[in-house]
Amino acid sequence: MPKPKALIKLDFPKKEYSEIAINCPFGFEFPLYSKLKQMNDNCLIDIIFPNQNGVLYLSYFSLENNLDAHFDQSVKLAYKHNVTADGITEQLYINDSLKVYGMLYDYSGTSATATQFYLTDSVNHFFRGALYFNTEINDSILPINNFLKYDIKHLIETFYWRDK
Repeated sequence: MPKPKALIKLDFPKKEYSEIAINCPFGFEFPLYSKLKQMNDNCLIDIIFPNQNGVLYLSYFSLENNLDAHFDQSVKLAYKHNVTADGITEQLYINDSLKVYGMLYDYSGTSATATQFYLTDSVNHFFRGALYFNTEINDSILPINNFLKYDIKHLIETFYWRDK
């Protein structure tokens, strides 16, 4: 007799956030159940989600009249996964009061990345992030993917620029 279909029971941590405390020209809130790993003094940061088996890779670049180059590279990296993803949704982000503008790329289907984004003030700063899992994206980790996407949206919504 065939066994009935079953789903994995996942226990997610409570959504709690803390402000990042690093010497970089930006700030945001990150989940307390993640671990921060600052790669160097250039504001390269990994937010590691050990229980979800994922990493959010974050990069900061100071603009020197090269916004178009960073923008083009981000779009190229985002659409590189278009071959394997079923679809990519773009969500524009604008916060005029904090001068934070950007784009969130949300992938559906099987793809090496779950979400990518970039944020900029269009003059001095460029910040990008990409969420990757240490396993293949499939239906069984879809709830984890959705859980972490909420945290990335929270990071974007709490993001601001500051002087070093």
